[in-house]
Amino acid sequence: MSQTNTIGRRKTAVARIYLTPGNGSITVNGRPYNEYFPLETLQQKVNKAFAATQTLGQYDVKANLSGGGVSGQADALLLALARALNELNPDFHTPLKAEKLLTRDPRMVERKKFGRRKARRRFQFSKR
Repeated sequence: MSQTNTIGRRKTAVARIYLTPGNGSITVNGRPYNEYFPLETLQQKVNKAFAATQTLGQYDVKANLSGGGVSGQADALLLALARALNELNPDFHTPLKAEKLLTRDPRMVERKKFGRRKARRRFQFSKR
C-alpha cells in the first residue's frame, strides 16, 4: 500500500494530507470535504487536481487543515493534492503543470507600516 504525505500552503493556511489508493473519499479535519467546504466552487477546487489527472474516485484523502480562511485552506489543499499526485506518479507532472497546480501562490498579506492607518492607506490629509 503506497501512502503519500505532502504539505500545501496558501497565505497562512497549511494543509497536511495523506493520500492512499481507495474509493475517492476525502476527509478534512474528520469531516467529509463537502460538509467542510459547503460552497460548490471550493469543492470543485479540491477536485481540480484529480480532474486534471483523470483519477477522480481512485484515491482516499485524509487532510488536516489549519490557519487562514476557507478559501485559503481550499487552495492549500489543492496544492498538497497536486504535489502528492505528482510524487505518486511522475506521468502526472505534465497535466498538473499545464493547469498551474504545482506552483505555490506567493501572495501574502502586506504588513502594516508605522505612520499609516493600514499597509498603504495613509491618515486623512488636512491642508488647513
